[in-house]
Amino acid sequence: MKAGHHRLKPALLILILNLCFYASYQLTEPQICKLCSGTVLNGTVVDQFCSASAGRIDGRCCLRNDNTSDPEHIIGLDLSNCSLTHVGDLKEASTALMMYVKDLSHNSIVNISESVFQGFIELNYMILPADIGCPGGNASWEKDEVKEGNRLCEGQKNTCNQTGQLSINCPENSLCGPYGPGFFQCSCAGNYHGYKCLREGEFPNLLVFGPLGASTVVISVLLWVTQRRKVKSL
Repeated sequence: MKAGHHRLKPALLILILNLCFYASYQLTEPQICKLCSGTVLNGTVVDQFCSASAGRIDGRCCLRNDNTSDPEHIIGLDLSNCSLTHVGDLKEASTALMMYVKDLSHNSIVNISESVFQGFIELNYMILPADIGCPGGNASWEKDEVKEGNRLCEGQKNTCNQTGQLSINCPENSLCGPYGPGFFQCSCAGNYHGYKCLREGEFPNLLVFGPLGASTVVISVLLWVTQRRKVKSL
């Protein structure tokens, strides 16, 4: 197993990260879909998956909207035959956490950093050049085989134990959760929070953000008064 990716976050921090994810997704999705010229070819794995999933083809992406109030997300990405030599350029694609199928075949890729796939918890099928190993190793996939000159990585395994209970890989009072092929993340269980989930009870939102909000209001009022005086003097 790969080294874990530990993130211990209170509920408010998770909300902030989700808002940042939404903004990042809105910016990166068009660039990813247009990274290579052309569109998803008929009959390819991504095309078949997109049709079966009621998705919509846009450039090299398959998009789907599960809820009319939410933006479309990428469920498939076809970057085959794009003259890619490394996958560093695709790092921003990690914001597309709902991606299920990814095709990187027919590229002259020398090596792929496995950290690129952190966050791809839904990724279930990958097509890679034959000499490139599946991210996380074959222990992270139900099937790892070379077929017709390509490597197929199918059925991503959960790095954490199957019970969903406390994991030896995570600190006490925390739960282990998948975070991509070969990676995991830890989140505080129950009412625990703080560094290594050592504090118990509700996160003190009022104590932490109350003084910050009050100081912001006071500074805003002072600025408004001083600027108003300057305007009157003119």
